[in-house]
Amino acid sequence: MKFSVEDCEIVELPIVHNENGNITVLENNINIPFDIKRVYYLYDVPMGAERGGHSHYQLQQYVVAASGSFNFILDDGVNKREVFLNHPNKALHIKPGIWREMKDFSSGSICLVLASMEYTEKDYIREYKDFLNYRKNG
Repeated sequence: MKFSVEDCEIVELPIVHNENGNITVLENNINIPFDIKRVYYLYDVPMGAERGGHSHYQLQQYVVAASGSFNFILDDGVNKREVFLNHPNKALHIKPGIWREMKDFSSGSICLVLASMEYTEKDYIREYKDFLNYRKNG
């Protein structure tokens, strides 16, 4: 199945409010529709730097602005969509086969990524022309 940028949605994550601070809990197949196999985070991204610039054949991700803010540019080979993340109780669910780029990181931002697969280079599409070919021809 080929997903579009419209299939990548912002998901409201649950907040447990407390006078001493809030907590958000993420659990496999409860409020995340996949088993989390890998967690990583980006931080200390220099002003003006861009990240991403790739797609995945199978990987799904939940991306959260754990701190600060940044923009995602999503691309399905036909349509592009920009998504601004700036709150730790909202996740961007990125489906397989979507090209992603990240930019406009605020100072002190932390981008938390929950991934459905362990790292494997074979799942990456790193060249945009290869991505377009994949989207066109499968």
